[in-house]
Amino acid sequence: MRCLAVCQDELVIRMLDEILLPGFEIEFVVEKRPLARRLHDAGIDVVVGDPRHIDTFVKADLTPGTCVIIEDNGRRSPKKILDAVRDAGGTLVYVLGVGTATGEKRAEQLHADFPDVSYLSMSELFGGPLLTEFSRSLTKARVQQYQRYFSDADRVLILLHNDPDPDAMASGLALRNVLRRTKTTAIIGAIQGVTRPENLRMLNLLDIHVEPVTADSLKEYDRLAMVDVQPHYFGGLIDRVDLVIDHHPEQPGYTAVFKDIRADYGSTSTILTEHLRAVDVNISERTATAMLYAIKSDTLFFNRQTNRVDIEAFSYLYPLADAALIRKMEGAEITLERLDYVMKAYRAGSLVDQVFCAFIGATPREDFIPYVADFFLQLEDVKWTLIAGVVNDTLIVSVRNLGYSKNAGEFARRFFADIGSAGGHRAMAKAVVPMRAFREKYGETPAEDIGRRLQELVAQFLHEAAPVEKRREAAGVKN
Repeated sequence: MRCLAVCQDELVIRMLDEILLPGFEIEFVVEKRPLARRLHDAGIDVVVGDPRHIDTFVKADLTPGTCVIIEDNGRRSPKKILDAVRDAGGTLVYVLGVGTATGEKRAEQLHADFPDVSYLSMSELFGGPLLTEFSRSLTKARVQQYQRYFSDADRVLILLHNDPDPDAMASGLALRNVLRRTKTTAIIGAIQGVTRPENLRMLNLLDIHVEPVTADSLKEYDRLAMVDVQPHYFGGLIDRVDLVIDHHPEQPGYTAVFKDIRADYGSTSTILTEHLRAVDVNISERTATAMLYAIKSDTLFFNRQTNRVDIEAFSYLYPLADAALIRKMEGAEITLERLDYVMKAYRAGSLVDQVFCAFIGATPREDFIPYVADFFLQLEDVKWTLIAGVVNDTLIVSVRNLGYSKNAGEFARRFFADIGSAGGHRAMAKAVVPMRAFREKYGETPAEDIGRRLQELVAQFLHEAAPVEKRREAAGVKN
């Protein structure tokens, strides 16, 4: 999230930079060049200009989605700065009182002229209200913007990834609620439907309809939204979309009118819980049950890729959901068919240096592969699993680890992104590669040696020296 702070006090600037940097991309507008040079030397992003002039904010790329903080030291009124910010298109504006003359009276005076501006005192910086308030306001503004954009559409498609999982289906339901639409005006669809037993059970128990769609039928909709997936997943089929909401790492190669991508969140349902709460949409028991189950499923009940916000969303949804129904959905995990592929992996796989790799051959369904990867990660002394299988002449590789070692998504991208689709998080990743491309890069590897080849790749990756992580790169002073 981008934040533009208009401050002239160096102490305040450094304090804001420390407090906001973890969650915001923050840039400061200052008037004096000597101050700007000192801040630049400290690695702080700076724009030099007169904050009472609209041109300063135009040069700073101020947009309606930019959060603006204006320092009020009590010595001169910030009204001219507020006028310039408004004229430049700023809508999310906060005044931060830092002087002895600031307080409730000052806040009342400003609110009379600028009713949409929020006034915060310096003391609120030290708790958490500032960050919480900014995040809520930004989310609310973002949701209201895409709500208005979708409001005049006759038919909307909420597109899920192939073989949708609980997070995708729950996110589809949630977005339909955010848009205040019905199942006839906002279709939840997928190019390849639901096949996994536990997901089919969820589909049936919650009466969720995932409609089949094709490349040609995409043209029939006035607006296209994606949840829990991004356009690159569809291999060039879609290069423009109206809305993307996802918790996977952001990918290039497409344009979106609106997007909310938070790779540090454990599930897309967590993001949509915040969207629903931001605009006070009532969450039905059915939607809450789907979203609660999705958060449990995507985070393995908070055992992987979990953020504080995932726990907050879970706590909020829990009293609204049907816990008995969730227990019933969870009862479809183990099947004889899945156990058959577990045994194939056991016979064909190898465990080397706490890494289990196996190639299970041709499979009728893709879901067997990640299931086997999750299964073997539960074994004692296993910290990484790589399970590969072939579905319709395409190699599917599922990568899992315990989350505190090297990044699984980085491994998948390093070895497979140039020949297929690859990516993921620190603890889980996936690669989808045509067998022809795999053979061209790695040679005519016999089927029985694919597992061994994967073992060599992950060994190479894990034994590389970890790069030194920098806090951030120093930014230049813009004028």
